[in-house]
Amino acid sequence: MPHATATFHGQVIADSDTYQTVEGNIYFPPSSLISQSHFSPSTLTTVCPWKGTASYYNISVNGDEAKDAAWYYPEPTTEKAKDLGIQGWIAFCRFLLPDTSRETEPAYAFQHVGNH
Repeated sequence: MPHATATFHGQVIADSDTYQTVEGNIYFPPSSLISQSHFSPSTLTTVCPWKGTASYYNISVNGDEAKDAAWYYPEPTTEKAKDLGIQGWIAFCRFLLPDTSRETEPAYAFQHVGNH
């Protein structure tokens, strides 16, 4: 499996050789987070009909903050979602502020690196 990395404003916030891709989103295991201090709980929740209720994190790095920028499923609700093994794994929004720290590929605030 290729390596995956998530960055925010040029700083790596998640890094792993183990991840799941679901509906085009990369889910990182909690152990791949570089520092828990970058993540604070958000009050936002959303509902997916087959994965269940998602909880969100705000992300903060060096004074820059992105609200509701990462999500996870604390308790997947269907067998299909449970079988994926993504309970508690974190996915990141990919459509936030431009990140110009990367010159060789399209850049977003959260950039996933590797072959997905």
